[in-house]
Amino acid sequence: MRVVLGTWAAAYAVVILATVGLSAALGPVRAASRPTWVVGVSALALWVPFVVGMRRASRRDGEGPFLAAHGLRLRPIDALGVPIGVASQLVLVGLVTAPFRRAFPDAFSDDAVVRRARDLVDAASGAWMLVLVAVVVVGAPLVEELFYRGFMQRRLAGVMHPVAAWLATAVWFAAVHMQVAEFPGLLAFALVLGGCWHATRRLGLPLVAHVAFNATGLAMLTLR
Repeated sequence: MRVVLGTWAAAYAVVILATVGLSAALGPVRAASRPTWVVGVSALALWVPFVVGMRRASRRDGEGPFLAAHGLRLRPIDALGVPIGVASQLVLVGLVTAPFRRAFPDAFSDDAVVRRARDLVDAASGAWMLVLVAVVVVGAPLVEELFYRGFMQRRLAGVMHPVAAWLATAVWFAAVHMQVAEFPGLLAFALVLGGCWHATRRLGLPLVAHVAFNATGLAMLTLR
């Protein structure tokens, strides 16, 4: 528990410092007009500290090769992650968000749920769309699955009941996105990802599901 929380806190401290520095250099910029290169730089500022923190913890504990220790192995069965991710994006998110939308129509409207992603798509054009795809469809799923399922859920499952580790990791994953409108859908999807890891003890299935989820969401926004 101490290793998980300490690694997360240290990495996020670096992220905050990097974000503050970038914001100071750019000045006040609306999300919708933020250059796509800023998205890429911000993503690296977020991912590098987490990967470094995981590697340090893994080496200190003598876990062996980094990717293997965190369960990054792919098998043919992991192709099931594609329909899991697509169905989660197209069906699950809407189902779990619907009650909140009825109770709080302004806070959980369709526009509120997709506002952040819509701003990213609107700001990207031409070759910069490839940068956005690399960040959203490739980088984010890989780093997030390495940390939240391969690192956090795996280690928490060693010190508490595996189901409690599953639930705790899902809540943490949804909460750190810091978007109230997105929280119910992200929590539901995080439970799906955690279930994939819990069933296989590998990152192949949750990683493929995460890639399919993000790719479907990005495609929907791009084609609208």
